[in-house]
Amino acid sequence: MNQLYETIDQSIMKHLDAYTEMVKQMYEHPEIGFQEFETQKMLSTYLINAGFDTKTGVVCETDFVAEYKSKKAGPTIAFMCEYDALPEVGHGCGHNLIAGIGIAAGEALKEIADEIGGVIRVMGTPAEENFGGKVHMAKAGLFDDVDAALMIHPDTRTSVGITTSALNPVKFEFYGKNAHGCMPQEGKSALDAAVMTYLQINLMRQFVEPNTFIHGIIKDGGKAANVIPAYASLEYYFRAPTMEYTLEVTNKAIACAKGACEACGTTFETSVYECPYEDTLINYTLADMLMEKFHALGLEDVESVDESCIGSSDVGAVSYVCPTLQGMIKIAETDVAGHSKEMAAATISETGRKGLLDGAKSIAYIACDLICDPNKLQMVKDEFAKSKK
Repeated sequence: MNQLYETIDQSIMKHLDAYTEMVKQMYEHPEIGFQEFETQKMLSTYLINAGFDTKTGVVCETDFVAEYKSKKAGPTIAFMCEYDALPEVGHGCGHNLIAGIGIAAGEALKEIADEIGGVIRVMGTPAEENFGGKVHMAKAGLFDDVDAALMIHPDTRTSVGITTSALNPVKFEFYGKNAHGCMPQEGKSALDAAVMTYLQINLMRQFVEPNTFIHGIIKDGGKAANVIPAYASLEYYFRAPTMEYTLEVTNKAIACAKGACEACGTTFETSVYECPYEDTLINYTLADMLMEKFHALGLEDVESVDESCIGSSDVGAVSYVCPTLQGMIKIAETDVAGHSKEMAAATISETGRKGLLDGAKSIAYIACDLICDPNKLQMVKDEFAKSKK
């Protein structure tokens, strides 16, 4: 294994400047979800030149799937690459670095694939922030034959995994009747129904289970102060540790809207305005393997799986299809906020470069182990099957 790891190291070091240049290009030219056309072109072109059979726009317009089939039979290992940016702050979630890590790990594993066997996939998964590239790709079956899907996310700490909340984004639209502000009795206020719903949903907060979060805004409250609004809308994120409970909370909120409309004489409709995200199913066997690799690379203060369920990710959709690992690697100090310009800048710093190096090595090592040790891979699969039940 040491010789195989050494080949992995040599591959990553050989191309490290190319990876960091791609990370820098994404930092300087950020593209938001489903608009990552130039990024897709740059990354897929690199993989084609690296010898991967690469297809773009497989399910989503800005996705890609790059594959290398070795000369020997073996498991299929996927490295997931995110690359969408955020409005205003650019790559404040470090997705440009995730892409660099995934490509580096995939190319390094390709160097030994003909010796150890298996199929290597580097999967470009766009629009993680809002529109769920992985959700669409998982629904389309692109992960069905994957034995393990791996990725590393930059952070202000190093850890071997993090649970994420299920997310249900719901829009409430209220319909009433316009009237002059001086003759309100002739109208039916959609805004009143929206405000009453908003207040009632707020009152739900103290009665929900721990690690349940409700975020909402009044999206549309009318156009003029002297007109009773015939239309108003709210947008909400409902999050909880499981999708089952998320939907239960959502239904309680819908009941609030129903009661408000009955009181105001209005009607309402609900719709899902963004992509719902599953919670993440942790594979602790993979997490333990990552802990071992991080320690072997000399990383300190490595945290175990964070089970606080803060935030949501479309990686949850993948975690219910195949064994999945999303580790975290420190590239910035703890006072740097996520989704910030400071975090974006950290991706192109020396610390970011080291995070790319260590992150790529760690998941390439894990992939190597899974291919070379059928017993270890079976442990991963057995835990996955048990967890799904």
